[in-house]
Amino acid sequence: MSLLRFEHVSKQYAGGHEALKDVSFEAEAGEMLFVTGHSGAGKSSLLRLIHLSDRPSRGAVLLGGRNLSSIRRRGLPQHRRRVGVVFQDHRLLLDRSLFDNVALPLIIAGTPRGEIEKRVRVILERVGLGGRERALPSMLSGGQQQRVAIARTLAIEPQVLLLDEPLSNLDAKLRVQTRQELVKLQRRLGITTIFVTHDQIEALTTCHRVAVMDDGVIQQVGTPMELFDHPVNRFVAQFVGSVNLFAGDFRREGDRLRFVSPKLGTVALPAGVEPPAGAFDLAFRPHAVSVAEAPAGERDLALAGAVESAEFLGEFLRYEIRVGEALVIADVPHARGRAPIADGTAVALAVPASELRFVSA
Repeated sequence: MSLLRFEHVSKQYAGGHEALKDVSFEAEAGEMLFVTGHSGAGKSSLLRLIHLSDRPSRGAVLLGGRNLSSIRRRGLPQHRRRVGVVFQDHRLLLDRSLFDNVALPLIIAGTPRGEIEKRVRVILERVGLGGRERALPSMLSGGQQQRVAIARTLAIEPQVLLLDEPLSNLDAKLRVQTRQELVKLQRRLGITTIFVTHDQIEALTTCHRVAVMDDGVIQQVGTPMELFDHPVNRFVAQFVGSVNLFAGDFRREGDRLRFVSPKLGTVALPAGVEPPAGAFDLAFRPHAVSVAEAPAGERDLALAGAVESAEFLGEFLRYEIRVGEALVIADVPHARGRAPIADGTAVALAVPASELRFVSA
């Protein structure tokens, strides 16, 4: 069931800059949806529209069927808007206890003291900080401080929780730990969560679905596996993981279809492979490339080249292989005792037909 819905939303700022362009998507009740993309893609503008810090130039943002612009016009106080946001710097009161930090929005809302006492203790218990009501934020880890910020937001009983780059101030090890804590907490609470990040690893490893943005447009929304296996265009293919991607044209010669690429050269596609109508690039992931001395079979895309470099990455060796004017990346699982293929060695590459993708520009 859809809880949050964008309907053909555009946002234009002074000077004519259009930060969002005809954006439409839905977030389901209880879903954790990541919004990701490079800096300037429109992520923060999208977040501000949900948080009611801004209003769309065109289109509508609906929460639980209500138009958020009408809620903003009515001037409802923050605690009644049912939208909570957690920023990357937590914004905790460092000289006040966890209890006081979580109680703050309830005090502002005029909640009776007895209800505040009860609700704050319940919320801290829900985020795993029960019994630490009198602790100061400085006594907590970065991940625990993040949970306090979430608890304070939960105090207003929001319908949707917004996380704005919540891990960007943490070191690499703590980012992983806190990310895992956030996922467990979200799934335990079951609250609809929009998580904005520029980090594709965060987006791919923790969410139900991902919305990939570029230049104010949502390029694709799907599960991490859908985005990785079936990118709709060149941008998504390159943004989500590593990819071999080549521009070119398709030409039929007899009963075989060939791909003619300025860099890759002319290669025969596997029997039975048919690209969709239109202009498409040929793509395949590095892990799908096998490297051997024997030629590929008829059901594979066969390429021939020479090893240009090898990089040991622990679980696998990443080879760069010169094929014509192109560099093809191949990730080969590492086996103990197996020496890397020497630079300059001629090799045959094979990509199964099932791993070939055709993506639009």
